[in-house]
Amino acid sequence: MAESKLLAPELSDAESMGDETVRFQEMLLQASKELQQAQMERSESTQIRPQPGFCIKTNSSEGKVFINICHSPSIPPPVDVTEDELLQMLEEDQAGFRIPMSLGEPHAELDAKGQGCTAYDVAVNSNFYLRMQNSDFLRELVVTIAREGLEDKYGLQLNPEWRMLKYRPFLGSISQQNIRSQQRPQIQELGTLEGPERPHLNLWLEAPDLLLAEVDLPKLDGAQGLTLEIGESHLVMGGSQQLYRLNASIPLRINPEASRAAFHHRRKLMVFLPLLSVS
Repeated sequence: MAESKLLAPELSDAESMGDETVRFQEMLLQASKELQQAQMERSESTQIRPQPGFCIKTNSSEGKVFINICHSPSIPPPVDVTEDELLQMLEEDQAGFRIPMSLGEPHAELDAKGQGCTAYDVAVNSNFYLRMQNSDFLRELVVTIAREGLEDKYGLQLNPEWRMLKYRPFLGSISQQNIRSQQRPQIQELGTLEGPERPHLNLWLEAPDLLLAEVDLPKLDGAQGLTLEIGESHLVMGGSQQLYRLNASIPLRINPEASRAAFHHRRKLMVFLPLLSVS
């Protein structure tokens, strides 16, 4: 069943977002964490052994906690944006940037004093890790996302204060992890024109259960008048003085009720399409 959506005018300007949009953004951030934490225990999964990077020390109510930040070329990289662009996205509460991570299981270890502690392995893409080594900003961001992801996945309450170990790139032994063997598809253009002009459409699988769509609308300053219809296998956009019309078939099963859209200040329509699980 298709769900017809009228994009509200307040979505056209990030500075005039209302309470509903704020709740929507909070939901997207929470969904992002949950999707990054999801264990990829599917038939298409493969085992990897991440390479060590650096180790941070923090604590919880149960004692010392160490997080091994690792890397693997098998982890998909995040979208390539500059630090200035990323900072602007974060300042504007945009939810379009994610860092794919693989969150490992907890393993009991001994610290330098021989005392018991818990360690976790968190893996990111190897090329992104190299970039992160030269950026305190990216390192802080990755540690923050990793810490929050572990908190949500395992019900922890970690101290936000942490320090990096100087002489130990990891604590204990780095375990194998299961990830999807199918690589993240290349950004591809789909859809057929049924109107004055077909906008450029990018689709990519952000996580096993989330498809992102980005529609370029260079002639528009906002979302006023745009209509968006989302079905389980299609995406239809129209309206706005008939400047654009898009009718795209989606090769995955979408959850229309949970889908959301927002107009980006760079004249792009961002559509977040949660996927239905395959029974």
